[in-house]
Amino acid sequence: MIVKIETGWKSKLHSEFEKEYFIRLAAFIKEEYRNASVYPPGSLIFNAFDLCPFDSVKAVIIGQDPYHGPGQAHGLCFSVRDGVEFPPSLINIFKEIKEDLGIQVPSSGNLERWARQGVLLLNATLTVRAHHAGSHQRKGWEEFTDYVIKVLNDEKQNMVFFLWGAYAQKKGESIDRSKHLVLESVHPSPLSAARGFFGNKHFSRCNEYLIRNGIEPVNWS
Repeated sequence: MIVKIETGWKSKLHSEFEKEYFIRLAAFIKEEYRNASVYPPGSLIFNAFDLCPFDSVKAVIIGQDPYHGPGQAHGLCFSVRDGVEFPPSLINIFKEIKEDLGIQVPSSGNLERWARQGVLLLNATLTVRAHHAGSHQRKGWEEFTDYVIKVLNDEKQNMVFFLWGAYAQKKGESIDRSKHLVLESVHPSPLSAARGFFGNKHFSRCNEYLIRNGIEPVNWS
């Protein structure tokens, strides 16, 4: 089936688009958009891929679900559109960046600036029904994003994977630690951040690893 996605990703993922699970998923998603409020807007479902071409990926942050409130989700995990109030987890991410790197908290929670530098902001599930967290889980998205992680793991070298919380850590179990850096901690949610997210220094550790391997570091501002 035809999926509009960045050409480099399309060449890597086209076989998934023809599989039965993805065809069923696409039918379900179309029906959901027709009959309910669904986030992000349909044109931004693959925004993380379009802003961060396959050849550019140097780091991956794995989230779970898109935000399910109006005007928040735009296809990048943890990110919100310009002018939207920062969700609690994003506030804590910015706090840790300030503590780790001395970078002041930005005025915008739109993380497109990270994506354009090669940070794939990947939710495990790419869509959600408004005000119903987890409503599109176990419909096929997880299988698709597992394959995305597999392709990156297999075909690239010296990437950094951020696995925050038990869900992301389980999803990243198969990543080859001998060829990539895997950074694990509790989730930045207010429920857990004080138990190991604050002080994890993941952002400086990421950049140190990239520099050590001759890769341009990420400007986390």
